[in-house]
Amino acid sequence: MTATPLEQMTAGDFPTVLWNDSADPRELGQSIAWGAVGATCNPVIAVQCIKNDLPRWTARMSEIAQERPEASESEIGWQVVEEISKEAAAQLKPAFDKHGGRNGRLSMQTDPRNHRNAKALADQAKYFSTLAPNIIVKIPATATGLTAIEDAVSRGVSINVTVSFTVPQAVAAAEAIERGMAKREAAGHDVSNMGHVVTIMVGRLDDWLKDCAKTEGSDIDPEYLEWAGVAAFKRAYSIWQERGYRSRLLSAAFRNTKQWSEFVGGDVVISPPFAWQEKIQAAGAAPENRMDVPVDPAIVEALSAAFPDFRRAYDPDGMSPEEFDTFGATRKTLRQFLGADEELDQMVRDVLVPAP
Repeated sequence: MTATPLEQMTAGDFPTVLWNDSADPRELGQSIAWGAVGATCNPVIAVQCIKNDLPRWTARMSEIAQERPEASESEIGWQVVEEISKEAAAQLKPAFDKHGGRNGRLSMQTDPRNHRNAKALADQAKYFSTLAPNIIVKIPATATGLTAIEDAVSRGVSINVTVSFTVPQAVAAAEAIERGMAKREAAGHDVSNMGHVVTIMVGRLDDWLKDCAKTEGSDIDPEYLEWAGVAAFKRAYSIWQERGYRSRLLSAAFRNTKQWSEFVGGDVVISPPFAWQEKIQAAGAAPENRMDVPVDPAIVEALSAAFPDFRRAYDPDGMSPEEFDTFGATRKTLRQFLGADEELDQMVRDVLVPAP
């Protein structure tokens, strides 16, 4: 039987690896069968996992409420998130053991309501890292998040940088990881089994520029807007190759199959949602080594000419850390994650105080 595209990619001919952008156990099981060696959970994903198995998780919320009579809605909801994450981590433990910590990890996201508090983010990251040996913790690439990343890494936490869309964010996050690693090494700790990744949410950069095009009335070729995230990711990868960062880049937030096919061949993580994995499999296109193939310079030039925000996203010095917080994609994504927290609270509320 002919191997599918994802099976071909993960068979060993490329350094590229597949992670599943979901912690749903059924989706993750199939993705592992296709070669996935990692997965992620965040507030949006956790809410969807609960909806996918609603009778089980609402019953569990009720049990937790009885076990912890003084727990808030948020505390009950986040205990469910922890339990979903630990189950997914267990599914990935064989890959974690096989890869010595570089893969086989389940990403847990820090509470977005702590996004203004570096100590709270780092403390929660340290706590999450104790839930399973193969937990990797997501902290946003904001000015506050960078401080938290360095702190958490110095305490031995493997980090997956999130809320990251641009080359300057990725570079700043990689530098924060390196500083944290240096502190940990100076304290006499072994860092060889840490497995940091720096996410670029490539599709969300595309989304933001599409918003800009509508607002500004740009007449740029719509197809060019499908290449913005790809161009930023490839630019970042070239910097990784030059500087030798000990983290890996991770491609997330898929909007087209180029956000898979253009990165094959790189020593990177590709993390499509399960539905996108199904689309890639159905398309049947064999993976090719395209990581080092540059995006058409005419596309990059057109995007740069049309959008100041693309220039800021593509230039490694295009934004300061303080500017990360006000970048449009950052605000949109943080609001979505905060909204998912509110939805999780509402789901718990419906269990604790059912509508009359």
